[in-house]
Amino acid sequence: ASTGSDRSVAIYDLRVQTAVRKIVLSMRTNAVAWNPIEAFTIALANEDHNVYTYDMRKLAGGARGIHAGHVRAVMSVDYAPTGQELVSGSYDQTVRLFNLRDSHFGRRSSDVYHSKRMQRVFSVAFSADAQLVMSASDDGDVRLWKAHASQPSKPLLPKERDALQYAEKLKRRYRHVPEVRRILNHRHLPKPIHRMQNNKQIMKASQRRKTDNRRRHSAPEAEPHVPEKRRHVVKELE
Repeated sequence: ASTGSDRSVAIYDLRVQTAVRKIVLSMRTNAVAWNPIEAFTIALANEDHNVYTYDMRKLAGGARGIHAGHVRAVMSVDYAPTGQELVSGSYDQTVRLFNLRDSHFGRRSSDVYHSKRMQRVFSVAFSADAQLVMSASDDGDVRLWKAHASQPSKPLLPKERDALQYAEKLKRRYRHVPEVRRILNHRHLPKPIHRMQNNKQIMKASQRRKTDNRRRHSAPEAEPHVPEKRRHVVKELE
């Protein structure tokens, strides 16, 4: 698979010289990653602040999943060796982890990593055991992060392991309680990113109202409804 400055994403078969699948998106894709378990699934790091997962057999049908959270262009993406997690690095100086096993297929990031010294992130990668995440940023440093922030990295005694497993079961059992859900979903973010997120939500709400008003005052079928997973697809090239 390859990406181009013409906003295209192409899938190649080594037995032929031309692309077997090619789509043009509304904005440029900076990186592509293959799922190591599902060989037909790819992840795209896009300039529109999102990560998209696609089934290469149905590119024109829209994205299989949209993984949102970044407020600037996503520069890199990588799959965990298990194929169940994604890590992305962005121009907004954060590293985000997405759990594809949750009920929303990783719509929201499960963890966010940032630091005062870390600048724009240009590359991310999972370790071979899926326990660590590596990031390379514009300040010239390579950083190691835990793939699961709440899990200790030291060897655990049986009692400690049982206590952690019991705590995880309690979280899953009571995650529908509003107070527990608020604590589980809360992630500390720098103030600039928090402000940009609020501004982005305001712009999205304004765009939705504008589209609804245009559709309400137009002739039938003049403003067809386009699913969110297909809005960024311009066309498929044969």
